[in-house]
Amino acid sequence: QVQLVESGGGLVQTGESLRLSCAASGRITTSANMGWFRQAPGKEREFVAAIRWINLNTYYAESVKGRFTISADTAKNMVYLQMDSLKPEDTAVYYCAAGQRLRLGARLPDYDYWGQGTQVAVSS
Repeated sequence: QVQLVESGGGLVQTGESLRLSCAASGRITTSANMGWFRQAPGKEREFVAAIRWINLNTYYAESVKGRFTISADTAKNMVYLQMDSLKPEDTAVYYCAAGQRLRLGARLPDYDYWGQGTQVAVSS
């Protein structure tokens, strides 16, 4: 079992930055993949970014590439999402996710555990 707790959401203006954190506890193995997803009102949950625990390789959705950075501190079991140049369309609840797969994934079924989410709102 893995428990995930997100923090760091809030209300910002267009162009500003936020840093989300995800504290993971439980059985985090070297084959773990950690991801961030988001869900805007009335829309499906979508992939944002992922990082592989064993080598810190990363993967991003095209919509955030160049603006968001995912990182991890494996010693502290923490995952971060640095979000720069935020836009109103980034407004959503952001979820941290964990999975055990051979490769990084961008699909919801690639992840087994989910946090409760943290709200990010970007005003224009």
